[in-house]
Amino acid sequence: MAGRVVLVTGGGRGIGRGHCLALAAHGAAVVVNDPGVGRDGTAGDAGPAAEVVAEIEASGGKAVAHTGSVASWDDVADMVRTAVDTFGTLTGVVNNAGIVRDAMVANATEADWDAVIAVHLKGTFAVTKHACEYWRGQSKAGNQIDARIVNTVSGAGLWGNVGQSAYGAAKAAIANLTVVTAMEGRRYGVVANAISPLAVTRISEDFFKGDRAADPALDPARSSEVVAWLQSAESAWLTGQILRVDGHKLSRIEGFTEASGRYHAKDGASLEFSEIGQAVSWLYGTSPRGLVGPLPTG
Repeated sequence: MAGRVVLVTGGGRGIGRGHCLALAAHGAAVVVNDPGVGRDGTAGDAGPAAEVVAEIEASGGKAVAHTGSVASWDDVADMVRTAVDTFGTLTGVVNNAGIVRDAMVANATEADWDAVIAVHLKGTFAVTKHACEYWRGQSKAGNQIDARIVNTVSGAGLWGNVGQSAYGAAKAAIANLTVVTAMEGRRYGVVANAISPLAVTRISEDFFKGDRAADPALDPARSSEVVAWLQSAESAWLTGQILRVDGHKLSRIEGFTEASGRYHAKDGASLEFSEIGQAVSWLYGTSPRGLVGPLPTG
């Protein structure tokens, strides 16, 4: 990965720190972005980003710290400028920054919802937008682009989780954003994929109890080699995809799909209110009262 320059958000701790160290170990220069906020996004400390940079430099790698917020349009623009000014280019981003403010739907506050959406969804979009703007400009100037975007989604976004409406909604939206970005970026040399890592971090620690919390398979760095590969030249053929990383296991996530079996209104007419109940029951493999066997189709 010599010559690669990658911006990693939320790079000061946990999964992001693992990504930064792996990327640097493979030869990439790294912009370590982390404002050092708490689990809920409050307070701030420049220490985590600086510590990761020092660790990378001590191992002979190249890195620079950035403590701006992904929720700030201006801060994100400065992250991209920092990469270009420091290392001469930007070849990839890893959108990893995140916070949680969990609450049941009935108990959630507007402030908590807005804060989670701002960091996860707006933050991922802001970094993606400014990076793509840079790459598109470089492409129009005649430069060949071979750029990578790696987003971070979650099981809470793919399958839901009680108490995580904002977090889950943001992660589900990021999955779709990945697909849209892949569609748009292909024309000027940008591929976009996502990972869904299973790990014990500050964000997820409440969900792992006892021995499970100490399971080495849930080490935050478990997904970092996958991220490094997704940032490499070798991954150019893959775009618009989600890879689930669970310890030593790697799997492919497929999005919304249309299930087999379709109910057709008779003779191509519009569906009538009176038949919707039977139609939906048939689609889900159940039989409402009075219905035996499959419904007739037009």
